[in-house]
Amino acid sequence: MSAGRVFAYGAAAGLIGDLLLGDPRRGHPVAVFGRAAGAVERVLWRDHRGWGALHTVVCAGGAVALGGVATRAVRDCAVASVALTGVATWAVVGGTSLAREARAIGRALEAGDVEGARARLPHLCGRDPQALDADGIARAVVESVAENTSDAVVGALVWGAVGGVPGLLGFRAVNTLDAMVGHKSARYRRYGWASARLDDLAGWPGARLTAVLAALAGDDPRGAVRAWRADAGKHPSPNAGPVEASFAGALGVRLGGTLSYGGRVEHRPVLNGAERGVGTRDIERAVRLSRRVGWLALGVCVAARRIAKGRTS
Repeated sequence: MSAGRVFAYGAAAGLIGDLLLGDPRRGHPVAVFGRAAGAVERVLWRDHRGWGALHTVVCAGGAVALGGVATRAVRDCAVASVALTGVATWAVVGGTSLAREARAIGRALEAGDVEGARARLPHLCGRDPQALDADGIARAVVESVAENTSDAVVGALVWGAVGGVPGLLGFRAVNTLDAMVGHKSARYRRYGWASARLDDLAGWPGARLTAVLAALAGDDPRGAVRAWRADAGKHPSPNAGPVEASFAGALGVRLGGTLSYGGRVEHRPVLNGAERGVGTRDIERAVRLSRRVGWLALGVCVAARRIAKGRTS
């Protein structure tokens, strides 16, 4: 069986597995990787970019190497290769958990339980929830759904199409390292620099594909493109900007503005500023858009891999 078909069948099986099973309650492979990366950090940490870069190479390189070894071990068996790709895809994508958490917060808001929604928000994003009202919580959820559609689904599929199982594991490793050490705290400003920059690089193609597909799958394709072109560059993140702007335009809502994150206040640019603010009902709309984008991304990545394989054969 060709590598393109292995990826197509395996990635589809992995997405279906995520849809049916979600993330395991215990022993999630990403959590196992996180504990291993934490152990490496305890050995290597210095307030220096070079040591942080070594940490990134050891952890992300180890994930890629593990994927390569596993791929070679099953390369002579098509069924095992598809199964490995399916398990790897299921392990690294998080669309079902993303939707589950977003909907739980939405249900709390619909019931008028703002305190309950605040309590659940940290499961989805790092915002400080106490200063947020119901609309502020809804906005945080929609923005997190948009960004994590790229980080937790589309980006992984892109790198799976490029590099198979090593690409899937490598992308998730880089994304996890950025979440662990890539933020601008005093401890990680230098040590996490390499992880943050590598995550920006690895996330670039997936973020653009997410923005394109959100425009195609949303309620207002022209509005999505208009918001992307006008506002994405104002966002401090080179990858979150296009995704959030495109989602804002596709849903016909206004995103961005002041937020509290990690104990500091940030004034983010307004995305799709001429439209209405986010309401509770927009959470479900964002989740459905995220689902459509994920399945469209699978089709695009499978087609792109087959085209590329045909040109090189």
